[in-house]
Amino acid sequence: MQRIPCPERDDWRQTAEQCGFDFYELDGERYWDERAYYAFTMAEIELGIEEPTAEIEQMCLELVGKVVADEALLQRLKIPPAFWPLLADSWKRRDDSLYGRLDLSFPGFRDGSRMPAKLLEYNADTPTSIFEAAVFQWTWLEQAIERRIVPGRADQYNSIHERLIERWRSLGKGRRLHLTGMTGEAEDAATLAYLADTAAQAGLSTTVLDIADIGWRDKGGGFVDLDSNDIALAFKLYPWEWMFQDAFGAKLSRAPTQWVEPPWKAILSNKGILPLLWQMNEGHPNLLPAYFEDDPKAASLGPSFVRKPIYSREGANVSLVSDGVAVSTQDGPYGAEGFIRQALAPLPDFGGAFPVIGSWLVAHTPCGMSIREDATPITGNRSRFLPHAIV
Repeated sequence: MQRIPCPERDDWRQTAEQCGFDFYELDGERYWDERAYYAFTMAEIELGIEEPTAEIEQMCLELVGKVVADEALLQRLKIPPAFWPLLADSWKRRDDSLYGRLDLSFPGFRDGSRMPAKLLEYNADTPTSIFEAAVFQWTWLEQAIERRIVPGRADQYNSIHERLIERWRSLGKGRRLHLTGMTGEAEDAATLAYLADTAAQAGLSTTVLDIADIGWRDKGGGFVDLDSNDIALAFKLYPWEWMFQDAFGAKLSRAPTQWVEPPWKAILSNKGILPLLWQMNEGHPNLLPAYFEDDPKAASLGPSFVRKPIYSREGANVSLVSDGVAVSTQDGPYGAEGFIRQALAPLPDFGGAFPVIGSWLVAHTPCGMSIREDATPITGNRSRFLPHAIV
């Protein structure tokens, strides 16, 4: 694994805008950054990222089965009791999942050493940056080869786009799909538009609407769009824990809507799975020791650890504690439900650039990678996206 500085394409901004990627800058700062790329060997991809991702996914699915059958674990994850039957029924039906992203710390295979990737967290419910991963970094690779920015033999670990189309086809070819989220947010709107495009290529008809525009039909019961059409199949870029708190949350169990991601994914989007995974698979090479903060065993981590809220987004309210002192902290609105502590897995440091590997799964199958880089060891909403290549 190397970080290789390289010239950027003169026309990359124009290319981004033509692709609909209009949030390549955030608050005047680069979000997409192709002044360098991360280079991997095929062994690093296959053995260091792809295989561990598949194994972690299976551990996570096993964990869901345990949690839905154990009220004590549901309480531990602070999931409201009113929604326990919704999650259990969803799991019993094996409601289909579309995608997810594991965030990994991976040092690469250096000097003959094969240090394992470590799971930092699982973005199981509403992962973003999929358009950048599936489409724009692939466009970069093709043009970078043409322009001799990268070697002509370069490749990329990336079948996300094809896998999405295949998955949508199995979820409901010929059906109408509603895609909903906070459409006023540029990144969310672009993500919804991209996923709508992949669904359309799979043969589904699509409607994108804001989460606030979903209505309810009293007669017969069910969610509807602005034209009073029933919402039978819905992709939501909106967290389950928010839906549980919203006004229509109480109606979820009464509606026939098939949700993607399904209700059981509310378990895996919770940081509380990190100590539960460790408890079930203690010593696994791809897991970090982790405990709920009120667990006496948390003291075994010593004075250095990462403190994470049970519910959190984009690194908010995460603290990196070293020798009892918070050396890096992200502000945010989370933490009321409690915290977990996780052992430190220092990110590789490329001269003040700290990359996190986003390992993508579609239909539970590993199929691609994204890299977010920051000047601090905590990856947040403003962290840069850099492309990668296999060389």
